[in-house]
Amino acid sequence: MDRKVIIFSAPSGAGKSTIVNHILGLHPELEFSVSATSRAPRGNEQNGKEYYFFTADEFRKMIEEDKFVEHEEVYPGSFYGTLKSELERIWAKGHTIVFDIDVKGGVNMKRIFGDKAFSIFIKAPSVEVLRQRLTGRGTDSPEAIERRVAKAEEETEFAKGKFDYVLVNDDIEKAFKEAEQIVDRFLTA
Repeated sequence: MDRKVIIFSAPSGAGKSTIVNHILGLHPELEFSVSATSRAPRGNEQNGKEYYFFTADEFRKMIEEDKFVEHEEVYPGSFYGTLKSELERIWAKGHTIVFDIDVKGGVNMKRIFGDKAFSIFIKAPSVEVLRQRLTGRGTDSPEAIERRVAKAEEETEFAKGKFDYVLVNDDIEKAFKEAEQIVDRFLTA
């Protein structure tokens, strides 16, 4: 079995989930790895679909029990991670795993999987565009948006030189085509 993984990372609001969903719709041999988090569900998010939701205490216990391939405390008390059981479930089907993961997690996953992984960093064309996208979602307070923008600037700096490919999402149709090309190249290599 090949056990390839494709890693999509981006600051919040860069369009990562939109691009990931587009790619998943084109490739039945790809399967989305559902991440675990200790944050509360947003909007219509469902447990087991967008994320596996746990309390911070449950998450800490699972860390102690070595249930994660990787995990990160992104904000104080707000954990995200990738369950080992999720990877085994997808690979058992013979599928390639697609991660939609935070930037530090993406760097960690690339380090863990090496040349079996292709890592893509998606970024908005500017901080102002990112702020507009986050505001347009209508899911976060102005304070939360400013925290996300500051985090995005930090993540973009951290990501420099650590991903196989950087995709600037300034036009979604162009970003779709670019993502299709780079994913196709990796899958056929």
